Amino acid sequence: MTDILNEPVASTPAEATPVTPSPETDIVANSAAPAEKRTRPARPNVLPVLEKLAALYPHLFGATFRPLKRGIFQDLLDAQPDSFEKDSLKDALSTHTRSTRYLASVASGMPRTDLQGQAAEAMAPEHIHHALLEVFRRRQGRSAEDLTSQLQARIVQAIDASGLSPEAYAELVRARNEAANAVLDQALSDIAQRTAKDEALLRAFEASGQTTIEAFAEMYGMKLAVVAAALKRARTPQAASVAPEAQAPSTTH
Repeated sequence: MTDILNEPVASTPAEATPVTPSPETDIVANSAAPAEKRTRPARPNVLPVLEKLAALYPHLFGATFRPLKRGIFQDLLDAQPDSFEKDSLKDALSTHTRSTRYLASVASGMPRTDLQGQAAEAMAPEHIHHALLEVFRRRQGRSAEDLTSQLQARIVQAIDASGLSPEAYAELVRARNEAANAVLDQALSDIAQRTAKDEALLRAFEASGQTTIEAFAEMYGMKLAVVAAALKRARTPQAASVAPEAQAPSTTH
C-alpha cells in the first residue's frame, strides 16, 4: 500500500498549485477533481529563481524539501542582496511552499529549518495537520485506492507526536469542514480504543507476577516491541487537556 506522504513525485524545482493548504479543504468533494484542473505550471520568471535557490541552498530546495523557518524571505534577501529581485523571490517562495513535496515535508513533522540547515523551530501541530489534509486531497485525486485509512493513521501519529492530549489536539485543528472532521473523529476513536487496550494490558502485566516486560510478552506470545510501546503509553500521563494558544499562521516572508 502506497503511503500518502511517500508517494513518488516529479523531481521538478517545485510543483505549483493554486490551492493554499487550509483547514477548510474539502477532502471528499475536491479529491474527485481531475489533477490537471488543480495544477498549473510555475510562471516562467519563477523557475530560474527556484533553480538558483536549489543551487545555493540544496539542503532546503534540492532533492529533499525541508520546511522553511518563518522569516526566510528576509533572510534570503539579507544573505543574497544581489541575487534576487524582491517580487520574483516572493513568487518563487509562494510556488515552492504550495508544492506537494513541500507540504509533505511539513506533514511529516520536520522542524522548520534556517539557511544554514539548522533546525530553527518545531512545526506547529495545526500546520502539520492541515498539510496532511492537503497532501491527502491531492493524492487521493490521482489514486483509484481509497487513502482515507492512511490519512487516519497519519493523524493518529501526528496526535501522538504533538505532545497534546487528543482533546486538545482536536480543539486546535477542528474546522468547519465536515469531511475533515469525520476523519479526525475516527482517529480520535482509534486512540480511545487503543488507550483502553493499553490500560487493560498494563493491568494484566501488573497482575501477572512477571518482573520483566520480556517475560510477560513471552508468556502471552506477544511481540516485545508492541507490549513495550503499549505499556509506555499506559504509564505516560496524558498531556494537558487545554490546547496552547495557536501559533501565528505559517508564512515564509
